[in-house]
Amino acid sequence: MAFFKYGDKAVYYEEIGTGLPVVFLHGDTASSKMFGYIIPFYTDSFRVILVDFLGNGQSDRIGEFPPDLWYSQAQQVIAFLEYLDCGKVSLIGTSGGAWVAVNAALERPDLVHRVVADSFDGRTLPDDFSENLRKERAASKNNDFSRKFYEWCQGEDWETVVDLNTRALVECADSKLPLFHKPLGMLEVPILFVGSMEDTMCRRNLEEEYKQMEQLVPNGKTYMFPTGNHPAMLTNAERFADIVKDFLVSE
Repeated sequence: MAFFKYGDKAVYYEEIGTGLPVVFLHGDTASSKMFGYIIPFYTDSFRVILVDFLGNGQSDRIGEFPPDLWYSQAQQVIAFLEYLDCGKVSLIGTSGGAWVAVNAALERPDLVHRVVADSFDGRTLPDDFSENLRKERAASKNNDFSRKFYEWCQGEDWETVVDLNTRALVECADSKLPLFHKPLGMLEVPILFVGSMEDTMCRRNLEEEYKQMEQLVPNGKTYMFPTGNHPAMLTNAERFADIVKDFLVSE
C-alpha cells in the first residue's frame, strides 16, 4: 500500500509487474479495485500502476467533487506522473477515467506516451444525461449487485461518494461545461478510442462520435467491439488487453 501527497490529501496507488509503465484510471463511483481481475492480462508486458482519485477507494475523502471533475482529476494524474518521475507513461482510462486521460495528455504531452480512452461519450454529454444519470443512480442504490459493487470499491461510505459524484456530474452537464479544456485537435500523443456497440450507458451513436474524434486528432484509432456492455475493457477483457498491448508497443 502506497500513497502520494496531493496538496494536503493522500492519494492511494499500487504498482504491479515490470516493463513499460501504464496507469489505469477508473470510472466514476468506482476505484482501482474495478481492474482487479483483468490485471493479469497486462502484468506480463507492463508495469501496471493503479490509482484511486481523491474521494474514491482508499484515497482521502473530500467534501465535494467539483463540477469540472474530469479536469480536476486530470490535474491529480499530472501531479502523480511528476511524482513517479519515470519518463513518459501510457494512460488507460475507462468511462469517466477516459475524459481524465485525454485531459491529462492535452495538458502535459511531455508526460504521456499513449492514451487508451474506453467507453465514454466523447466531446459532449447527451441532452438527457442528467435525467438518465439520476434515474440510473437511484435504481443502483436499490440493486443488490450495484450496492455491493459500490461498497467493494468505496467502503462503508459508498452512498455519500455516489451522491457527491452524481451531484457534480449533473452540474457539469446542466452547466454545459467543456469536457476537454483544450481543443481535441491539439492532442499530440497517439490515442485509441475503444467501445462496445451494445454499451447501454454511452450515446447511441458512439462509433460515429469516435470516428469523428479520430479525424480531429493527428494520430487516432478506433476499435468497436460488436458485443459486450459497459465498460468494454471489462466485458471484453482478454481481447481488449491484446488490442491495447499492440497499440501501446507499436511504432
